[in-house]
Amino acid sequence: MGTLLELYKFPQISFGPFDSILSDKAQFLSLYQMASRDSFLPHGMVQLLVHFKWTWVGLVTTDDLRGEEFLREVTGEMAKYDVCAAFTEKIPVSERQHAESEDNFMSRIMESSARVIVIHGDTDSLMILRHSQIPFSPAYKLWIASSHWDIIMRPNFVDSYHFYGALTFTYLTREVPGFKSFLRSINPNEDPEDIALKEFWLSAFWCQEESIKLELELCEPNATLEALPEFLFDMTMSGLSYTIYNAVYAVAWALHEALLKKSETASEEAGESWVPHPWQLHSFLKNICFNNSAGDQVFMDEKRISEAQYDIKNYVIYRNDTEMLLKVGQFLPSAPPGQDFTVCEEAIDWGWVGSKAPRSVCSDSCDPGYRKTIEEGNPVCCFSCSQCPEGEISNRIDADHCEKCPEDEYPNKDRDGCLPKVVTFLDLAEPLGMTLALIAVSFALLTALVLWVFVKFQDTPIVKANNRTLSYTLLISLTFCFLCSLLFIGRPTAATCLLRQTTFGAVFTVAVSSILAKTIMVVLAFRATRPESRIRMWVQSRVSNSVVLICSGIQVILCGIWLGTSPPFPDVDPDSEPGHIIILCNEGSDIAFYCVLGYMGFLALGSFTVAFLARSLPDTFNEAKFITFSMLVFCSVWVSFLPTYQSTKGKAMVIVEIFSILASSAGLLGCIFIPKGYVILLRPERNTQGEIKKKVGSKH
Repeated sequence: MGTLLELYKFPQISFGPFDSILSDKAQFLSLYQMASRDSFLPHGMVQLLVHFKWTWVGLVTTDDLRGEEFLREVTGEMAKYDVCAAFTEKIPVSERQHAESEDNFMSRIMESSARVIVIHGDTDSLMILRHSQIPFSPAYKLWIASSHWDIIMRPNFVDSYHFYGALTFTYLTREVPGFKSFLRSINPNEDPEDIALKEFWLSAFWCQEESIKLELELCEPNATLEALPEFLFDMTMSGLSYTIYNAVYAVAWALHEALLKKSETASEEAGESWVPHPWQLHSFLKNICFNNSAGDQVFMDEKRISEAQYDIKNYVIYRNDTEMLLKVGQFLPSAPPGQDFTVCEEAIDWGWVGSKAPRSVCSDSCDPGYRKTIEEGNPVCCFSCSQCPEGEISNRIDADHCEKCPEDEYPNKDRDGCLPKVVTFLDLAEPLGMTLALIAVSFALLTALVLWVFVKFQDTPIVKANNRTLSYTLLISLTFCFLCSLLFIGRPTAATCLLRQTTFGAVFTVAVSSILAKTIMVVLAFRATRPESRIRMWVQSRVSNSVVLICSGIQVILCGIWLGTSPPFPDVDPDSEPGHIIILCNEGSDIAFYCVLGYMGFLALGSFTVAFLARSLPDTFNEAKFITFSMLVFCSVWVSFLPTYQSTKGKAMVIVEIFSILASSAGLLGCIFIPKGYVILLRPERNTQGEIKKKVGSKH
């Protein structure tokens, strides 16, 4: 019909839902739409789903272009918020009665696992839903309807309880003054020519006798529209009616403007009609702009039509079968973000689904400490829950990913929160640190005591026979070896980190160099006893001192290069021990560190080899045996140190190194000097020249 009217340029005014297809002026040049745009309706409906955390919903719409457009827009919005469609049901628009439909779509809707159903379409197209229900069988589904479907309207014989608790988006409109008073005054007896009103009255008030004859005289004289139930007649003006109201007034305003202009330019010739031709109204309709009696501004120009604003209403049925649509929220697309959507949960009556908001999800939520795991081929709403990996947490429900704690925190047992890490280092105040420090000081004092004994008995044969200068140097270096372990105890600082390894490397090198010099001097002294031996010239203190200085100097150079290129510095290790932040010294250059250790090991191996070869030399005070055993202990300790040091972290690394320092130093002290001290202090009769000659003579 619109096509025929278009041929004659008849203005056509659409009061139905705004349709983007009808905005095509190339095809519908004479058509004007009165309804507000519904561009944001899909967004508002998804906002409602997100607010109540409904992620598994059914979609029901009419099987037409408008329904397809809604499905495309709403599924796009749902995808942004990880809301999934459990099913999509398209209702044939041509079918009006359930008996005409061979497709049992209602059973599919009710059998779905989704408890929330979003429905879109106009009242006429979706009337089949009313006819498709099974009476007296409440469906535990929650319906969310669009503004175009009058959820209350239904045939008289159809039960309404299936939609009890539904939420619907209705146009936000103002109350038209005098509208309810006008409705209360309506009566078919006062307007007998209104046939439609008479038929409605007879049907609504059921004015009949036993012969089933309907007559107005049989109706109650005081009957009013206000007494009818809401599903038969709603006293409030609906959004659709409000659009019709504006459309009628728009035509009236256009005719009024047209007649005013006609009266100004009309010919005075008798018999000329003032009634404008239909095509002449277009110029007035395009530019029409007025305020209706409710105070809203009305346009006919589609470019100036605003976006619809919505009330969110709750369909409630009381015990006396009274039906109401109660406002429980608003969706105002024009409002600032955060203020555009509001809903009062406490005001909602959820109907058959229970006293609380229903849950409509494909999978149960993942608790904090777990993350969602989506299997391939499943929608994002259907997932399983897996615990966060070691070292990660999730502190919210349905987390997509687990996150690592900050470096100064660590995950708790349930992996749903982070706890502050404890700063740890080998503290002097703790029992282990105090014990190691006490052992180091005790050994240092013992070494100093041995040095005092050797100095006091420096003129005795046992002290003189083994190069007193080297013995003093070795004892002093061993004292510092014990004391340097104290640098490893306490909170690392820039100074202690620089001194730790370099001091340890230097003093230990002096000790090992002294032992090497002692061993060399033993071999040279034995060989120098042979007649006419040229080796006698090498048996001098200058040679032994040179060995110590050269060997120690090389180590000092290595340490200097280390400090100059990549010196050690204080650092933190937040990962090695769960729940702890380890304060440690970063060696700066691992290569330099192992070069220092390697050089010291090379000297120790050289001392061991020479001492081993000289262990059986026939000398009463020959130290080769003691040096061999001491270097065997020394090398065993440091060979065990390397793999142990590499496999430990944090305080354990420091403890391993301190233990190695103390053990190797104690091995040198015990194997070389304790036997001599025993003879000096407890067996002085063996520390005489006569005893020496006697033993030598007995050996020969």
